[in-house]
Amino acid sequence: MLRYILTSICLLLFALGGLDAVCATTLYVDNMRGDDRFDGLSERNAGGAQGPVRTIDRALRIASHGDRVVIANTGEPYRESISLYGNRNSGHPELPFLIEGNGAILDGAAPIDHRAWRHVRGNLFRFRPTAISYQQLYSDGVPLEKIDVDPARPLIPQLKPGQWCVLGDHIYLLVDDGRLPIDYALSHTARQTGVTIYSVRNVIVTDLVVQGFRLDGVNVHDLSRDVLLSGITARGNARSGVSVGGSSHARLAGSVIGDNGAAQVRTEEYGLLEVIETELIDNTAPKWRVDGGRLIIDDKPVSPAPSP
Repeated sequence: MLRYILTSICLLLFALGGLDAVCATTLYVDNMRGDDRFDGLSERNAGGAQGPVRTIDRALRIASHGDRVVIANTGEPYRESISLYGNRNSGHPELPFLIEGNGAILDGAAPIDHRAWRHVRGNLFRFRPTAISYQQLYSDGVPLEKIDVDPARPLIPQLKPGQWCVLGDHIYLLVDDGRLPIDYALSHTARQTGVTIYSVRNVIVTDLVVQGFRLDGVNVHDLSRDVLLSGITARGNARSGVSVGGSSHARLAGSVIGDNGAAQVRTEEYGLLEVIETELIDNTAPKWRVDGGRLIIDDKPVSPAPSP
């Protein structure tokens, strides 16, 4: 009923030309105390169906144009993928659709059952994931060092303990002497993309950690304009931290992007990504990759490959 009343007021103000921030509904998400049967309109359970929802996806499904989604940082990662799509998840220039992450973690990794590992020889073990492309392997949530296989000589390379490679449809891991895979807290990229943004306008996503996804932490896919990603930490994703493609335009500001598998940020097709005062850490892959589109870092257009 409350949401119906607020919507009616917004429609009236819009008709009178007086649309204002009062029209935005704030939706609360809490993966510890929330319930997707709640209405999401209060930060804590207020009795009955009043209280925060449990998943970000649920909040986005019930949100409307220009709303605000507030994610509680409970210390427990949100293990889901989310999508912003269309008018429902869009806003106005003066009233953007807003996601406030409060430092919460969106995690796409999944633990590996120790029974899935098969002994190869010596300290070498292998595991077959459901999808092999753009994989990443973690121990205690930290990416392990990947060693590339020479395509001209497709053999298992010389690995040191804690290093891994992909050969065929398996992940190969060399463990320490006297240890087995069960002795490590091993996980791998399972969900495909953390945040997918498609066909939206006037959207802000702020203060969110996105990690452990098989492709990108954030993918601004197509047909999106006026997208601001602010205070984003995108780490340990198997392809890139942030990717912009199609005909989308996005800005990435005040963020930290590192530990990603193929590039820290990337563009493709006709996408435009403006990077502003953001740390791109090329510890695991180049800072950027341009497969089409345009990439501008601190007002300077960059070439398809980063300078040495």
